[in-house]
Amino acid sequence: MKDFINDREIHNLLESSKEPDPLEIREIMAKSKEKNRLNPEETAKLLQVNDTDLLEEIYQLAGQVKQSVYGNRIVFFAPLYIGNRCINNCLYCAFRRDNEAVERKTLTMDELEEEVLILENKGQKRLILVYGEHPDYNADFICKTIRKAYDTKTEQGEIRRVNINAAPLEVDEYRKLHDTGIGTFQIFQETYHHQTYSLIHPKGDQKSDYQWRLYGLDRAMEAGIDDLGIGALFGLYDWKFEVMGLLYHTIHLEEKFGVGPHTISIPRIEPAINTPFYNNKKYHVSDEDFKKIIAIIRLSVPYTGLILTARESAKIRKEMIPLGVTQIDAGSRIGIGGYKQSEEGYIPEKEQFHLGDIRSLDEVIAEACELGFVPSFCTAGYRCGRTGEHFMSFAKPGLVHKFCMPNAILTFKEYLLDYASPETIKAGEKLIAENLKEMAVKDQARKEMIVEKLALIEEGKRDVFV
Repeated sequence: MKDFINDREIHNLLESSKEPDPLEIREIMAKSKEKNRLNPEETAKLLQVNDTDLLEEIYQLAGQVKQSVYGNRIVFFAPLYIGNRCINNCLYCAFRRDNEAVERKTLTMDELEEEVLILENKGQKRLILVYGEHPDYNADFICKTIRKAYDTKTEQGEIRRVNINAAPLEVDEYRKLHDTGIGTFQIFQETYHHQTYSLIHPKGDQKSDYQWRLYGLDRAMEAGIDDLGIGALFGLYDWKFEVMGLLYHTIHLEEKFGVGPHTISIPRIEPAINTPFYNNKKYHVSDEDFKKIIAIIRLSVPYTGLILTARESAKIRKEMIPLGVTQIDAGSRIGIGGYKQSEEGYIPEKEQFHLGDIRSLDEVIAEACELGFVPSFCTAGYRCGRTGEHFMSFAKPGLVHKFCMPNAILTFKEYLLDYASPETIKAGEKLIAENLKEMAVKDQARKEMIVEKLALIEEGKRDVFV
């Protein structure tokens, strides 16, 4: 069977795009500046830019495009690993079934509630639940965990958005998740290169079926889940090829469903316990090339959220976020039961991979304020129906921030009142005041609306949004 990833076509495009004309590159950048999604030929040319001055222009424009579409906000979330049982033997993953160094565990509903309560008491409002690929983690089980996360509340805390990272499902299984109130469903292809995919996903495993995984999000769309997340694990194959694969996946979803991915994730492979595959350095991505990945994806798909996780170090995240990132996790633990263990002063070693940034949520928020980004826990768009095609109608012309910036400020205010340290409160209140002052210049009515809603929050009302 054919699929929409043509390895030869991608390689030919990259080869024919070497040593691009700077004038043509600036014409491509001008197209992206108008928030137009690039085509494969244009992205291939950007990927072949090596001139230092031209790269700096690309980096600066990437930040400007992100600002024009999403505003100066960063959405925060936390991953919550539900279980690490797995029937696959992916060479790069510590959770592969033959890895005896990992203790297999699935959270009970009581343990899941404990983990959610810990996260809520830190101020988290958005979760992504992560599951190994195993028959135990079927649609009914996933639905049960989604309901438990939503039903677990404290006096001030609650989870308002549950996203899912799990194995591809059948259409009728996706429908169950849709009816339970799922947010985004993520499937990472890991690598779009067919031969590499076969090499690292042993034949006979569920995950060895490239096309079953590739079309997993098509089935989600058919089931009514119109918020989708794609991603590649950078370091398995040539990073330029993977960027092109992500773009072709985006184009496929646009052409078939009229809706591109809500998010693109860009993890780099990290060391993991008893997982020697990491030592194969052939395709490791340098920090400088990682900058190119982020900036070029931002220019290629201006409307899509870009996720940078705590796999990366605090230093790298600080450097990369201004290039176009829209979502990050913070205070993360990726062991099964890792949040409770962390509260007890223990950080698990037997996780899926090593985290680079284990700072607390409050520390990362304080740094975001320092960088001038408004931390956001907003989930209003999903509950107001601003998803899928409706969301794209706002995102593509760059109107997302008209809703999302007010909601970022409102949810950040909640965090400052309920959870923040004194230092973060001081920095956060200053940042809110600066943003309101700037907003008043462009839209006084919107600024006054936000001020009124901020007053409601100060009086004790929560979950205030526009």
